[in-house]
Amino acid sequence: MALGEGWTEPLPDGMITLNIGIIGVGLQGKRRASVFPTASGSKLLAAACGHPHHEDTVLRFSKSFGCDHHFKWKDLVSREDIDAVIVCTPPHLHAEMAMKAIDNGKHVLCEKPLARTVEEAEKMVRQAKDAGVVLKCGFNHRHHPGILQLRRWVDSGEIGEIDFARCVYGICGRPGYESEWRANQSYVGGGQLMEQGIHAIDLFRWFLGDLREVNAFTSTRYWKIHPLEDNAFVIFATEDGKLAGLHSSLTQWKNKFQFELSGHDGYATVEGLGGSYGTERASLARREFGKPFSEQILEYRGTDESWRNEWEEFEASVTNRRPPIGSGTDGLEAMKLVYAAYTSAEKKVTVKV
Repeated sequence: MALGEGWTEPLPDGMITLNIGIIGVGLQGKRRASVFPTASGSKLLAAACGHPHHEDTVLRFSKSFGCDHHFKWKDLVSREDIDAVIVCTPPHLHAEMAMKAIDNGKHVLCEKPLARTVEEAEKMVRQAKDAGVVLKCGFNHRHHPGILQLRRWVDSGEIGEIDFARCVYGICGRPGYESEWRANQSYVGGGQLMEQGIHAIDLFRWFLGDLREVNAFTSTRYWKIHPLEDNAFVIFATEDGKLAGLHSSLTQWKNKFQFELSGHDGYATVEGLGGSYGTERASLARREFGKPFSEQILEYRGTDESWRNEWEEFEASVTNRRPPIGSGTDGLEAMKLVYAAYTSAEKKVTVKV
């Protein structure tokens, strides 16, 4: 349950520098590309569009970031001078692109959800293991400074044994959302729970361990995206009785992120993620019966550093030949839990994972 399973310091010769290719040149591709080269010595060599109708976009992208461009993503993954590929396309394209990159010996950082189906994700994880390359799922929330502070507080025993976790993660959508690819079931494996709630599920697993039982309710009340959901309430339980509760919403008219951990000796909370979610704050308080209530609060201002932090973790995992924090396996397990929640909601039963 520490910062990373098998985590080690970089090798004595320093970090490996990687030549990078990005597939997908939309908002997420730009976020990922913006960390180079300041995050490390790694270099963005090339970008490719994931769709043939995006040729103008990839030309602008390559000019903006000073890299080569490809109109066909298979040309990028076959380049011998590229060491790692970042996949920033809609989920229905993840598996084919990632596995083709792995076939060519590339390390892969693939956006969440890892794939559209559990079966696709299982193939990706198995293929990366067989090829001996790193496969990381894009769980940047693990790398937010507030969440990392919670990890340190938990690891140092500040709140004692964890009893429960709770998260509210909501966004308000935007006009025309029902026409976006995120609302197209042929592109995605689920609605808001798969889109954003999966981040919270990954964090639950990171702090509590494996989640074995799932009870869920989903609804589609405002956005015309049925059968995808715009709200989900889910309760998870571990084998030893730790509980986690999640509300994932697309009708949170003021964007909100709140992640809480409660233990025998106190609690720790992160509120906000910067930007439209408000200033990121990490809070710690201890159980002290009969004493005045007090709380330690840390605020993290400025730009979102999670993208840079996540990339540096990816580099460290390649350097040290170890699974990354937020591995392909973590991406697979989080997807299994999302689909278990959908089964629970549909059949109105508790699902054991």
